[in-house]
Amino acid sequence: MKSGYESLAWLNDKDGKEYVCSLDNQKDKRSFDQLSDEEKAKCADVNQIVGTERW
Repeated sequence: MKSGYESLAWLNDKDGKEYVCSLDNQKDKRSFDQLSDEEKAKCADVNQIVGTERW
């Protein structure tokens, strides 16, 4: 497993909301909506981290 920045996947959901996820296998993941509930638990809403809708 990669560590650091390389281990993070930056995904959007169908509404355009951005999430950062720590996933073991990122190859086939293009959207937050494609993740299992277990994988979604490893994600954070970027807007909650940054605190704004736009950087």
